[in-house]
Amino acid sequence: MAVSTRPFAGFEWMIAWRYLRARRAEGGVSVMTWISLIGITLAVMALIVTLAVRAGFREEFVDTILGANAHVTVYTSERVDENGAKLRGFSDYDALASAISEVPGVTRASPLIKGQVMVSDGERTMGAEVFGITPEELKLIPRIGVGADAYGDIDNFGAGIALGSGLARELGITVGDRVRVISAQGVRTAMGSAPRTNAYEVVYIFTAGRYDIDKTRLYMPFAEAQSFFNREGFADEIEVIVDNPDRVEELVLPILNAAGADAMPWTWRDSAGSFLRALDIEDNVMFLILSILVLIASLNIVSGLIMLVKNKGRDIGILRTMGLTEGAVLRIFFICGAFTGVIGTICGFVLGCAIALNVDQVMAFIAFINGGEVWDASVRGIYSLPAKLQMTDVLSAVGLSLGLSFIVTIFPARRAARMNPVEALRYE
Repeated sequence: MAVSTRPFAGFEWMIAWRYLRARRAEGGVSVMTWISLIGITLAVMALIVTLAVRAGFREEFVDTILGANAHVTVYTSERVDENGAKLRGFSDYDALASAISEVPGVTRASPLIKGQVMVSDGERTMGAEVFGITPEELKLIPRIGVGADAYGDIDNFGAGIALGSGLARELGITVGDRVRVISAQGVRTAMGSAPRTNAYEVVYIFTAGRYDIDKTRLYMPFAEAQSFFNREGFADEIEVIVDNPDRVEELVLPILNAAGADAMPWTWRDSAGSFLRALDIEDNVMFLILSILVLIASLNIVSGLIMLVKNKGRDIGILRTMGLTEGAVLRIFFICGAFTGVIGTICGFVLGCAIALNVDQVMAFIAFINGGEVWDASVRGIYSLPAKLQMTDVLSAVGLSLGLSFIVTIFPARRAARMNPVEALRYE
């Protein structure tokens, strides 16, 4: 007569452990079990590394946007004055910037001149985007100003210009060199506007961390930019920095109320929102694909456990005739199958975290094997492959693996529990 015992009693663990460590000739752990263990390890490792890289890439990408650009840009559309001349920008930019600065949640607001130019060292010529800004405001830009990855003296900015490191590298110049800046919006003559060319000393070279910024951006003192682009008395935009960029939409209306009816906003989410949404979709797709890989690896447990049940049919019959319940048999084989999932998950967790924490060394090794760089900053925007381990990502990977391993183990374990002991011992 079968006698019920408490679930997962000591003897159940003992029997399961004996089955797991038995030699293959005795019906122990099969090759399929080892394959499933390795498969789960690799799948969990890949899932953790992928989630860490995606989180790191997103954080670095957003940080380079917020660290080198305005959180909100206030501008105005082109308009025509009473004389028929086309105007754009703000004439009362100082008062406007002060009014916006007083909006709760706004850290600072400053007028800005923007224009497109050609920069030449005499031999090479590159296109660049000019940002006309005051020296005080330049120092406050996290990825550009004081404390940023740069060389040169930012205190001398009033007497020269600042270049991105990519632009300086393409031109082959360094701090102290002089470059010619050429603008199509130049000197006004009776025949129209003639191109304007001025020579400036490079006093500061910065690295913002974004390939497109470092290769195209040039900072010029605000007053000089006004003169260079014939914008005396005007500012093209008002740069606004807020204390919580993630909630920038909540400040758009108050900023517009302070800026006036002609003002229009453009937030950092407007410029990067489509890319961030694409990253979200890619994250979900990658998680789904790698989850399927974890499921496939977990299904191998079924094959190994079915083989173990078949080899242990005689033992199951004897145990049942000795009074072991169906539940006890089920739990014994559940432990055998779940053991593979747990060990594979632990190994995958350790390897995944180790690779994510040393992704720079891994990429360097891959580059060495490949014989060249495998990360192209001109395509991906940032200079290196970042990784950021997040507790939620690790827990989701571990939870998914354990959950799938436990679920698929139930079916062959139930088959063992429902085995008829008479049929199991008939031919013994």
